[in-house]
Amino acid sequence: MPYGYLGTQPNQTVKNTGVLSVTEAAELQSQGKLGGSLELIEEQTFSGVSAVEFTDIKENVYDVHFIQVSNFQHDGPNNSGMRWLLSNNGGTSYITSGYQMAFFDIDTGGGTTENRSTSRAHFQCTNISLDKDTNPTSRSAGYYYLYNAGNPNKYTFQTNQTYSIDTSYNTAFGGAVYTVAETINAFKFDDFGAGFSLYGTIKLFGVKQIWVT
Repeated sequence: MPYGYLGTQPNQTVKNTGVLSVTEAAELQSQGKLGGSLELIEEQTFSGVSAVEFTDIKENVYDVHFIQVSNFQHDGPNNSGMRWLLSNNGGTSYITSGYQMAFFDIDTGGGTTENRSTSRAHFQCTNISLDKDTNPTSRSAGYYYLYNAGNPNKYTFQTNQTYSIDTSYNTAFGGAVYTVAETINAFKFDDFGAGFSLYGTIKLFGVKQIWVT
């Protein structure tokens, strides 16, 4: 939708009378100059691995990151998945305390589950009830927003929504926080250190916050 502003005009990338047309907004977004534009930082497609690391997340550029998980499978025990661990030293080591989370899980079989904790060892990530060998069509996907990773004075927050299908369809949504104010400059998804393998694709994006220069 076109929009306008009141008061002093900002230093604009594109000069106009205060209203962007749909075409102008689309053009600015395609150039990465509009708030909400996404920059693909890194994409990893993995098969048969125990961990997927992102050690160059551009935390000094973006205070919001968008993570997209697709076609996720595992060959581990039932109800397995990935955990998400943060790092404050570029991935040399990963943090396993100080996380809090709350999310709600809904299943087409009629079940609902509320999960919450003030003492977690990781961020919650997507999971699947059945492994790919038991049910080759089992799949999970989801998206996550990460906030304040590069700000040493703020907690790092996460919000998420995930989907999975095996014996039934399941969706979950919620959020989490890492309750230490420090710079987060890397993270990884892994198999909980349990020795099974992960399959799928993860894309990491940076989210632009403003369009003016």
